[in-house]
Amino acid sequence: MRLYTDGGARGNPGPAAAAFVLEQEDGTVLDARGDAIGIQTNNVAEYTALLNGLRRAAELGVTEVEVVSDSELMVKQMRGDYRVKNRALQDLFLDASRLARQLDTVV
Repeated sequence: MRLYTDGGARGNPGPAAAAFVLEQEDGTVLDARGDAIGIQTNNVAEYTALLNGLRRAAELGVTEVEVVSDSELMVKQMRGDYRVKNRALQDLFLDASRLARQLDTVV
């Protein structure tokens, strides 16, 4: 499975949205959702998209997922390359890490 995630804010912070697409390797879309998430930063929006997608993958019983994201910060934090220094992101990072551990493989 592939999980495409994206989030963004108009202004930083500003009105924000988070979205994901979960698809099978043949391109069949299992779920796709986007939500307005209020006034947030770009990074919070990116993490929210990841969390929503991982939650949905877990609900569907997905065991392996490849995450595709354009957020270098989030990707490197999730891989352990960067520390999560921003207090606002620490809880989101921990939640995403817990969800990722529920699946067998997240790359």
